[in-house]
Amino acid sequence: MSEELDERSEPGAGAPRVVIVTGLSGSGKSTAIRALEDLGYFCIDNLPVPLLPKVLELAQSGPSRQEWRRLAFVVDTRDHVHLDQANATLNQLRDEGIDVQVVFLEATDDVLVRRFSETRRRHPVSEARNVPEGIRLERESLDDIRARADVVVDTSTHTVHTLKALIQERFSDDAPPPFSISVLSFGFKYGLPIECDLVFDLRFLPNPYFVEELRPKTGLDADVQQYVLGLSEAVTFLGLFQQMAEFTLPLYEREGKSYLTIGIGCTGGQHRSVAIAETITQRLANRGWNVSTRHRDLERKSR
Repeated sequence: MSEELDERSEPGAGAPRVVIVTGLSGSGKSTAIRALEDLGYFCIDNLPVPLLPKVLELAQSGPSRQEWRRLAFVVDTRDHVHLDQANATLNQLRDEGIDVQVVFLEATDDVLVRRFSETRRRHPVSEARNVPEGIRLERESLDDIRARADVVVDTSTHTVHTLKALIQERFSDDAPPPFSISVLSFGFKYGLPIECDLVFDLRFLPNPYFVEELRPKTGLDADVQQYVLGLSEAVTFLGLFQQMAEFTLPLYEREGKSYLTIGIGCTGGQHRSVAIAETITQRLANRGWNVSTRHRDLERKSR
């Protein structure tokens, strides 16, 4: 993800706050506008550029004046007839003292091609249904508005949830949320969770699955925890993890990261990863971190 910030003049008194969401097709504009709607913004998707000043005039003069204090619009290549007027319109609004911020979303070509393949959507710029060519043409047509954007976000590695969190953090009127940590236990046999920032593989520990009386239980049970946490290898791992956490977590927070997901994996996500994840969560909480735990595969059937 990259962000480019540009300072703007102070908004005029009583002027609404306006967010323009634009960018490449398939980059997450629908997710972004829904995130703003959840924050209380009045949102319009695919607004023709010439109508933007008219909507804002209505927002400042009509009976909805107090309700339409925050507005968000999606402007993109679907309005190809008027798109070249976008920068001039933005300049006009800013000259009038309106607080307008432009968020431009993009992604790498291979990610966009994959997203179109998964949704089986036709690229809006490619009449021949050639997605790569459509992406190229769309990048060219959006060059000018991208250059004037306040925030440029590469969504290639974002999920729907992380993009929503990013947009809401950027445009919420509330104080920024504290740095939060999620500890996620999982089983490698069910796939690596893509949301993890850090992943630790516990398959080097002896497996309680092969202890008959522990097999039907999970890492939430006291006797499984006693078994796992009693292993000398587990004690060493937890000590090393604590050292790493004490060094890296403040640095992640300093660099502006608002959340961190730590994956703790074993074979099936039933015993070792659950017990260790619970222990890590408790230790981080005792150190004052805002931390939660989720066990992705705990409800799955045992092997």
